[in-house]
Amino acid sequence: MKHVIKTIALALATSLFANAQTTPIKVNVAQPVSEIQPTMWGVVFEDINMGADGGIYAELIKNRSFEFNKPLMGWKIERKKAKEGDVLVQNRLGSQNSNPHYITVNLDNTPKGDLGLTNEGFKGIGVKKGLRYDFSVLMRKQSGNVVFHIELLNAKNEVIGSTSLTPANVGNEWTKQEISFNATDTEQKGKFRIWFEGTGIVDLDMISLFPSDTWKGRKGGMRADMIQLLADMKPGFVRFPGGCIVEGFDLNNRYQWKKTLGPIEDRQLIINRWNVEFAHRPAPDYFQTFGLGFFEYFQLCDDIGAEPLPILNCGMACQFNTAEVVPLDQLQPYIDDALDLIEFANGDVSTKWGKVRADMGHPAPFNLKMMGVGNENWGPQYVERLKMFTKAIKAKYPNFKLVNSSGTDPDGGRFDYLNGELRAMKADFIDEHYYRRPEWFLQNAGRYDSYDRNGSKVFAGEYAAQSDHTVSVDNRNNWICALSEAAFLTGLERNAAVVNMASYAPLFAHAEGWQWTPDMIWVDNLRSYGTPNYYVQKLYSLNKGTNVLSMLQDGKPLIGQDSLYASASWDKATNEIILKIANVSDKAVTRDVALDGAKKVEAVGKLFVLQNNNPTAVNSFENATNIAPVESTIAVNAKAKKVSVALAPKSFNVIRIKTVK
Repeated sequence: MKHVIKTIALALATSLFANAQTTPIKVNVAQPVSEIQPTMWGVVFEDINMGADGGIYAELIKNRSFEFNKPLMGWKIERKKAKEGDVLVQNRLGSQNSNPHYITVNLDNTPKGDLGLTNEGFKGIGVKKGLRYDFSVLMRKQSGNVVFHIELLNAKNEVIGSTSLTPANVGNEWTKQEISFNATDTEQKGKFRIWFEGTGIVDLDMISLFPSDTWKGRKGGMRADMIQLLADMKPGFVRFPGGCIVEGFDLNNRYQWKKTLGPIEDRQLIINRWNVEFAHRPAPDYFQTFGLGFFEYFQLCDDIGAEPLPILNCGMACQFNTAEVVPLDQLQPYIDDALDLIEFANGDVSTKWGKVRADMGHPAPFNLKMMGVGNENWGPQYVERLKMFTKAIKAKYPNFKLVNSSGTDPDGGRFDYLNGELRAMKADFIDEHYYRRPEWFLQNAGRYDSYDRNGSKVFAGEYAAQSDHTVSVDNRNNWICALSEAAFLTGLERNAAVVNMASYAPLFAHAEGWQWTPDMIWVDNLRSYGTPNYYVQKLYSLNKGTNVLSMLQDGKPLIGQDSLYASASWDKATNEIILKIANVSDKAVTRDVALDGAKKVEAVGKLFVLQNNNPTAVNSFENATNIAPVESTIAVNAKAKKVSVALAPKSFNVIRIKTVK
């Protein structure tokens, strides 16, 4: 027994001695290494997982214009004594019209409750008690006198909000009719219904219902809680509209920004390419209405103070699908779209596209500085098209920056070829994507340490640690994935001279309407929450700093020694030193950090900690802050200009220490 006690005592003493003898981490405050771009940490939006329709675009009616492949998808005709033919789907001008379909309702002394239409919404309709709902419809009354009875229903088909509308017009002109009413109860899985009453013939299109609590209270706007989660991050940029929807499964299905402008009823709906992408997650009712279009994306960037980063099709469809390409001698319209987009964003109101922007309500320019050409495209066919885009855009706008694709993976033949070609072209930004296991992120924290400081800059355009494997339905937004990302991002920050932008992807996912996991923010019809991955990126974004500081132990950056990963920055706006340290081990660690070159520091700093002992822990609707930053203070040895940091097991730590002039 005495021998055991002596052995334990010796081991403890040895451990304490070793900890005491650990070389301090040194931060060189006096000599900043490089600038950190204001765009460093941003977000990438794509209409996947019901991100737009049924997501941030607050419209509650599915297939409001009857333009889905099945014109009545999402709708149910309610009949008692009414007969077949009382509701007809019409086609006004065939494929030549951006919105050809509408319905005709024939009434013959029809009482309320005899003939109606019910809409199921997007996985149901979220209804909030006491909230005002704004109904509108494009209609043409051919004859007679009719009344619309508008209702919100709960899951039991009980009415929880209603009003009536008596349209007045008669003739051949389409007019917009509007009315508002309040909900009397809250419901996660509501429905919408119109009962028709009277005698006459009416044509209906664009049947719409919006909650009144949209972002900034804009009618027909965005879902406020989802946008607030973005605004809270203070992202440096928003990349839009994707993602693979930029490419389309063929070129007819590609995203065309010009078709997303103007009156809502003139924006041409298309099938969402994620509708048919995965047999294991079919989404036959997934379409893009483009109520959320390029103007709204730019407006969102304005709202939250982020730089806009639009991505345009380069003349290539998704190479995993059809791999369709535009012949080089027919590429000019695609190039013109890029040039016209710059004019739309920045042009004077006297220009063609600048006037379009002004007519939509934004006469001031959006100050667009960059755009992407192609998304995850690869091969020689991409390079030859990219060169044509680059030549034309740079000729007219020499200071405009272009983001170029390095393909789908951060290594391998495709990446090596493109990385070489793009650097030879002196590309402004090379867009690298990483969907890998957590181990990859830990092993690659030093990825950019040897990159050329003076060459093309890197845009870490899509990153997400995969708890299982890419495209697996079993991926989870768990803590070990988020912690591995936190560790990896220290390497991006440390190499801000090379990496100028980074964003997690995908951004949003509906709990019942997702195609891809993991995702940064999860929503249902009424609620939303940030994952641990969200809080990692938010901590980086809110504690960005303006300049990289050298942070070394034994003359080397911390990229896994003793399971620690670290970076440091200086915020010249607040005169603060910002330390970021990830401890990925299951043991607590204490380290002294010397603030070399600091003239004077305050004795108390701020400490933000993300931590959980369970690597598979997640956040949820029921426990949205299971893993969320905890703020406290930390003592600083102002005289010695150092801080002793106690790093909990499996934790990410951000420390802010204010200097005194």
